[in-house]
Amino acid sequence: MGEKKQMSVQDVMKYIQTGDVIMVGGFGLIGSPLSLIDGLTKHDATDLTIISNNVGEEGEGLGLLLRKGKIKKAVGSYFTSNREAVRYYNDGKLEIELLPQGTLSEAIRAGGAGIGGFYTKTAVGTELAKGKETKVIEGETYLFENSLRADVAIVRAKKADTKGNLVYYKTARNFNPNMATAAKFVIAEVDEIVEEGELRAEEIVTPFLYVDALVKSELILTKEGVVSNGN
Repeated sequence: MGEKKQMSVQDVMKYIQTGDVIMVGGFGLIGSPLSLIDGLTKHDATDLTIISNNVGEEGEGLGLLLRKGKIKKAVGSYFTSNREAVRYYNDGKLEIELLPQGTLSEAIRAGGAGIGGFYTKTAVGTELAKGKETKVIEGETYLFENSLRADVAIVRAKKADTKGNLVYYKTARNFNPNMATAAKFVIAEVDEIVEEGELRAEEIVTPFLYVDALVKSELILTKEGVVSNGN
């Protein structure tokens, strides 16, 4: 895609195909691109591999996508926040690749930095190390982890300018900035889009070069739950 431009949720769904690997920002529902996830529940793409910290909550966020039967495999750290994901796994309806949270974050960062993998001491000697390469470095055993990349990343930011520069809100940054560097095509869901030049350079976290499409949020998370943004 050339110049960055705002698109609708429906418009950007064409960039997501059956069998794609999708990175999804957020921790539970915090910092998650809820409008884009909702769009995926209505999209015809299936057999998706989702790379995300968890699979949302029961019936909310990625949890709704799971209920729709569109997720083939989930790669993440904290699946017990959605007990349905555990039941789907036990019933053979969902493949799961479990990674320690720090390893997941670093694998995404490494993917975005063009690094093929890295050695870590985390998970050495545990079930998570089975079948993985180990190496002794200065007398310590390390486990090799492959980096992660995706076909598409859907991320959530607070604000963008028309060029595609992104600003995040507090802990909603979580996995979003790293995921924005580690996919072939990046779709950013934002609350507000301002004109180019209105964002201060020092507040920009994700530069426009990483962002391919902007979508205005239709759903937001409040203390009462997920509600319409009124757009």
